[in-house]
Amino acid sequence: MRPSTRRAIGDCASCPWPGHDRPVPATAQAAHQQSTHLAAMMPRILTGVPLKPWRYRDFGSLVSLGEYSTVGSLMGALLGGTLFIEGLFARFMYVMLYRMHLYALHGFAKVLFDTLARMITRRTEPRVKLH
Repeated sequence: MRPSTRRAIGDCASCPWPGHDRPVPATAQAAHQQSTHLAAMMPRILTGVPLKPWRYRDFGSLVSLGEYSTVGSLMGALLGGTLFIEGLFARFMYVMLYRMHLYALHGFAKVLFDTLARMITRRTEPRVKLH
């Protein structure tokens, strides 16, 4: 493979962000958008058809600060600015986003049974996710 054809995607990559001073943030959101675009472009890559350009869309961020405290900024690209959220609604959004992530990785059955097991056993878990 020639050095000029090597590429990287995901949170390890530094991608230019047109119209901004900094590159695309190294976040799971950006990595997910890049991987989705790559999957859609794979048939074009294999057949030698030119690729469609990738564009990052900032949908905001959510941060869990404990069981009852979640904050975030949502829909940065949709509203032309940021919408700050906190409290119960932010917590609900965070939990749903986390469940969607688990569903994508493990499938419906595992997420369902893990959720039911957590509800039944009430295991002791850390209040703040540290990763």
